[in-house]
Amino acid sequence: MASRKGSAEWKGDLASGQGTLCVGDGRFEGVYTAASRFGDGKETNPEELIATAHAACFSMALSHVLAEEGFNPVSVKTEASVRLEKSGDGFAVTTIELETEAEVPGIDDATFQQHAETAVLNCPVSKALSSCDIRLSAHLVYKP
Repeated sequence: MASRKGSAEWKGDLASGQGTLCVGDGRFEGVYTAASRFGDGKETNPEELIATAHAACFSMALSHVLAEEGFNPVSVKTEASVRLEKSGDGFAVTTIELETEAEVPGIDDATFQQHAETAVLNCPVSKALSSCDIRLSAHLVYKP
Protein backbone atom coordinates (compact mmCIF):
# COMPACT_ATOMS: atom_id res chain seq x y z
CA MET A 1 0.00 0.00 0.00
CA ALA A 2 1.02 3.59 -0.54
CA SER A 3 2.37 5.84 2.16
CA ARG A 4 0.83 9.33 2.34
CA LYS A 5 2.57 12.44 3.61
CA GLY A 6 1.85 15.80 5.06
CA SER A 7 4.19 18.35 6.58
CA ALA A 8 4.05 21.36 8.85
CA GLU A 9 6.38 24.00 10.24
CA TRP A 10 5.70 26.24 13.25
CA LYS A 11 7.60 29.49 13.83
CA GLY A 12 7.61 31.37 17.10
CA ASP A 13 5.94 30.71 20.41
CA LEU A 14 2.45 29.25 20.73
CA ALA A 15 0.57 32.49 21.40
CA SER A 16 2.08 34.73 18.71
CA GLY A 17 3.61 32.27 16.27
CA GLN A 18 2.13 30.68 13.22
CA GLY A 19 2.66 27.66 11.09
CA THR A 20 2.35 26.53 7.51
CA LEU A 21 1.22 23.12 6.43
CA CYS A 22 1.25 21.16 3.24
CA VAL A 23 -0.89 18.18 2.24
CA GLY A 24 0.93 15.72 0.02
CA ASP A 25 3.20 17.40 -2.48
CA GLY A 26 1.43 20.73 -2.31
CA ARG A 27 -2.12 19.79 -3.22
CA PHE A 28 -3.20 22.00 -0.32
CA GLU A 29 -1.13 24.52 1.59
CA GLY A 30 -2.32 26.70 4.41
CA VAL A 31 -1.55 28.71 7.49
CA TYR A 32 -2.51 27.66 11.02
CA THR A 33 -2.33 29.61 14.27
CA ALA A 34 -3.17 29.26 17.93
CA ALA A 35 -6.08 31.66 17.32
CA SER A 36 -7.51 29.33 14.67
CA ARG A 37 -7.13 26.36 17.00
CA PHE A 38 -8.31 27.79 20.29
CA GLY A 39 -10.35 30.80 19.20
CA ASP A 40 -11.89 32.53 16.21
CA GLY A 41 -8.88 32.73 13.88
CA LYS A 42 -9.58 32.48 10.15
CA GLU A 43 -6.73 30.10 9.36
CA THR A 44 -7.01 26.31 9.48
CA ASN A 45 -6.02 24.02 12.35
CA PRO A 46 -5.17 20.36 12.94
CA GLU A 47 -8.68 19.49 14.10
CA GLU A 48 -10.22 20.75 10.84
CA LEU A 49 -7.80 18.57 8.93
CA ILE A 50 -8.72 15.56 11.07
CA ALA A 51 -12.41 16.32 10.50
CA THR A 52 -11.91 16.58 6.75
CA ALA A 53 -9.94 13.34 6.58
CA HIS A 54 -12.55 11.51 8.65
CA ALA A 55 -15.47 12.84 6.57
CA ALA A 56 -13.74 11.84 3.33
CA CYS A 57 -12.78 8.38 4.58
CA PHE A 58 -16.21 7.64 6.03
CA SER A 59 -17.99 8.74 2.83
CA MET A 60 -15.80 6.37 0.84
CA ALA A 61 -16.24 3.54 3.35
CA LEU A 62 -20.02 3.85 3.37
CA SER A 63 -20.16 3.97 -0.43
CA HIS A 64 -18.05 0.81 -0.52
CA VAL A 65 -20.17 -1.06 2.04
CA LEU A 66 -23.35 -0.14 0.18
CA ALA A 67 -21.94 -1.22 -3.19
CA GLU A 68 -20.70 -4.51 -1.72
CA GLU A 69 -24.27 -5.18 -0.57
CA GLY A 70 -25.69 -4.52 -4.05
CA PHE A 71 -26.80 -0.90 -3.63
CA ASN A 72 -25.70 1.89 -5.95
CA PRO A 73 -25.16 5.06 -3.90
CA VAL A 74 -25.71 8.24 -5.90
CA SER A 75 -24.12 10.45 -3.24
CA VAL A 76 -22.72 10.20 0.27
CA LYS A 77 -21.95 13.55 1.89
CA THR A 78 -20.45 13.67 5.39
CA GLU A 79 -19.62 16.49 7.75
CA ALA A 80 -17.36 15.79 10.72
CA SER A 81 -17.02 17.92 13.84
CA VAL A 82 -13.94 17.34 15.98
CA ARG A 83 -13.99 18.50 19.59
CA LEU A 84 -10.73 19.64 21.21
CA GLU A 85 -11.03 19.88 24.99
CA LYS A 86 -8.86 20.58 28.01
CA SER A 87 -7.52 17.29 29.36
CA GLY A 88 -5.19 17.22 32.35
CA ASP A 89 -2.28 19.57 31.71
CA GLY A 90 -2.98 19.77 27.98
CA PHE A 91 -5.66 19.22 25.39
CA ALA A 92 -7.15 16.18 23.67
CA VAL A 93 -9.44 15.40 20.78
CA THR A 94 -12.28 13.75 22.67
CA THR A 95 -15.30 13.53 20.40
CA ILE A 96 -15.96 13.30 16.68
CA GLU A 97 -19.47 13.70 15.36
CA LEU A 98 -20.12 12.38 11.86
CA GLU A 99 -23.28 13.55 10.14
CA THR A 100 -23.90 11.94 6.79
CA GLU A 101 -26.56 12.23 4.13
CA ALA A 102 -26.81 9.61 1.42
CA GLU A 103 -28.92 9.20 -1.65
CA VAL A 104 -29.22 5.46 -2.17
CA PRO A 105 -32.02 4.13 -4.38
CA GLY A 106 -33.83 0.97 -3.27
CA ILE A 107 -32.71 0.84 0.36
CA ASP A 108 -34.86 1.11 3.50
CA ASP A 109 -33.71 3.14 6.49
CA ALA A 110 -33.05 0.17 8.81
CA THR A 111 -30.77 -1.48 6.26
CA PHE A 112 -29.05 1.83 5.56
CA GLN A 113 -28.42 2.39 9.29
CA GLN A 114 -26.85 -1.08 9.62
CA HIS A 115 -24.50 -0.39 6.71
CA ALA A 116 -23.61 3.04 8.09
CA GLU A 117 -22.66 1.46 11.44
CA THR A 118 -20.55 -1.15 9.63
CA ALA A 119 -18.82 1.60 7.66
CA VAL A 120 -17.95 3.65 10.74
CA LEU A 121 -16.42 0.59 12.42
CA ASN A 122 -14.35 -0.31 9.34
CA CYS A 123 -13.34 3.16 8.14
CA PRO A 124 -9.52 3.33 8.43
CA VAL A 125 -9.63 6.84 9.88
CA SER A 126 -12.26 5.78 12.43
CA LYS A 127 -9.92 2.96 13.44
CA ALA A 128 -7.01 5.40 13.79
CA LEU A 129 -9.16 7.68 15.94
CA SER A 130 -10.75 4.91 17.99
CA SER A 131 -9.67 6.49 21.28
CA CYS A 132 -12.25 9.22 20.56
CA ASP A 133 -15.97 9.01 21.13
CA ILE A 134 -17.20 8.73 17.51
CA ARG A 135 -20.88 9.53 17.10
CA LEU A 136 -22.74 8.86 13.86
CA SER A 137 -25.94 10.42 12.59
CA ALA A 138 -26.88 8.95 9.20
CA HIS A 139 -29.78 10.16 7.05
CA LEU A 140 -31.22 8.89 3.80
CA VAL A 141 -32.13 11.51 1.23
CA TYR A 142 -34.96 10.53 -1.07
CA LYS A 143 -35.16 12.15 -4.48
CA PRO A 144 -37.96 11.48 -6.97
